[in-house]
Amino acid sequence: MKKIINYAGLLMIVAGLISCGNNTESDPKETADSTNHAKIDSAKSADTVATTNSPMADMKQDADFAVAAADGGMLEVELGKMAVKKGMNKQIKNLGAMMVKDHSKANEELKSAAKALNITLPSSMSDKCQKKVTDLSAKTGADFDKAYSDLMVSDHKDDIDEFKKEADKGNNSVLTAWAKSKLPVLEHHLAISESAKKAVEKN
Repeated sequence: MKKIINYAGLLMIVAGLISCGNNTESDPKETADSTNHAKIDSAKSADTVATTNSPMADMKQDADFAVAAADGGMLEVELGKMAVKKGMNKQIKNLGAMMVKDHSKANEELKSAAKALNITLPSSMSDKCQKKVTDLSAKTGADFDKAYSDLMVSDHKDDIDEFKKEADKGNNSVLTAWAKSKLPVLEHHLAISESAKKAVEKN
């Protein structure tokens, strides 16, 4: 009887572990954020015990920025490829090609910096970004061109705000310098996106 009770208890523990495993975050961005926050919390604890300054301890804003930038960068490349293939207006195709080229380069730079800083980046796009890809892929012709140009304008306005915040208030000199170096590129992207949007609206 005792063995049966112990076996039943063991099954409950195993079932609990499986249940916890099923609750693991599946969104790549959220997973990366959680991983980085755990590293930062661990670094802070180590600092408290050893009274040393770990470079990771004060990097929450920087890590969050890197994860968001990587997520957005992957989105820009994916949508850019789509624009090259599906765009009707020449400016839309050219804008898409620019996005693929510039954001692919930026993504690789960010990967190298993150690796050196022990920051985990998302392995693929977040659910939010993937939805934008899915929604845009359903559009064709002039509707696609309009939706893509609208998205590029709004996304780059948001990107510029986030990169300025990191450049001005980030704690890690590597990421703040990288963010600052990318601002002229993003501002150029915004200007080209706004021009493409006007061209689409005229047709």
